[in-house]
Amino acid sequence: MTVKTTLSFTDRHHDFLKSKVEQGVFATPSAAVATAIEQLIEDEVHRKNALEAISSVIAKRMETPKSEFISGEELFSNALQRLGSDQTE
Repeated sequence: MTVKTTLSFTDRHHDFLKSKVEQGVFATPSAAVATAIEQLIEDEVHRKNALEAISSVIAKRMETPKSEFISGEELFSNALQRLGSDQTE
């Protein structure tokens, strides 16, 4: 289904849209706008999936028993040792 609507663009956006149609990148201004909206939809899906994945990892890590935590001193000591060994190689 196609819905007819009216949109307003800045001169910059209008000129860009018009040039893409003239270059043959898009058949019509409507096709260009539809492609841009599809990209926004796809970006939103990717962002949602990434946030869900991050939330899942955070939730899983929050279940880690404190006995498995690594102290900051141990962590930085190991990192500094690695940095030192990288410089001697």
